[in-house]
Amino acid sequence: MTIDGFAAPPALVEHARRFHAEGGVPAVPRVAATVLLLRPAGDDFEVYLIRRVAAMTFGGMYAFPGGGVDRSDSEAHLGWAGPAPAAWGERFRLDPADAQAVVCAAAREVFEEAGVLLAGPDAETVVGDVSGDDWEAARQDLVGRRTGFAALLAGRGLTLRSDLLLPWTRWITPEFEPRRFDTYFFVALLPEGQRTRDVSGEADHTTWLRPADALARAEAGELTMLPPTMVTLAEVAAAGDLAGVARAASERDPGTPILPRIEDLDGAEPRFLLR
Repeated sequence: MTIDGFAAPPALVEHARRFHAEGGVPAVPRVAATVLLLRPAGDDFEVYLIRRVAAMTFGGMYAFPGGGVDRSDSEAHLGWAGPAPAAWGERFRLDPADAQAVVCAAAREVFEEAGVLLAGPDAETVVGDVSGDDWEAARQDLVGRRTGFAALLAGRGLTLRSDLLLPWTRWITPEFEPRRFDTYFFVALLPEGQRTRDVSGEADHTTWLRPADALARAEAGELTMLPPTMVTLAEVAAAGDLAGVARAASERDPGTPILPRIEDLDGAEPRFLLR
């Protein structure tokens, strides 16, 4: 599989044909954010993957922590370090409020699903271990929407470290899918002193793997992944090391979406194109 596409699976082709034959109307994509958490592994690096529970959308698939943007993410008034929402808006081609929502959602989701908090008492530091009972109670309140992300940070005197999130890419689900997402992908280094925890009720397995190994296992059929996950793994693996990932992120265009589609749908060999 490459960014240029691959032979479309028969089930996907039939799904798309049925959608077009019935005059289907594309669903409006829900804006979402997902984060590739990375950590050093000797001379290489690893990425954190979770497997969605079978009952969920994309159940059984390995993916990165993430989820939908909430209205509260754009309305939040919170301590902010790193590029301002207006600067994020320029990268994403969004207005500042919408850009803030995407960044907040990325940070919130990675705390909710992986127990990792990209925040600190000031613009230069990051909070340490957040696996204690008091932090877990705060995380549960966030998941249960009994508190908001801004209130959680403010209550502990913390500032969102938006500079720890590096924008990578943007994918929009094909028009023939019944549930669609407009997803912004970020990369982030696991903060020193923190550790991922299998705390998400939306996952039944978590693992750290070298991106190249994860991709090889997916191609061998050992891990089930959607095309955006596989392509992104290939992209970060090609960066070589963590410094290379950071350099690559600074040169990418995270505002122009990748719009997968099927070419030659009624032909003998339909092809799923990723650009």
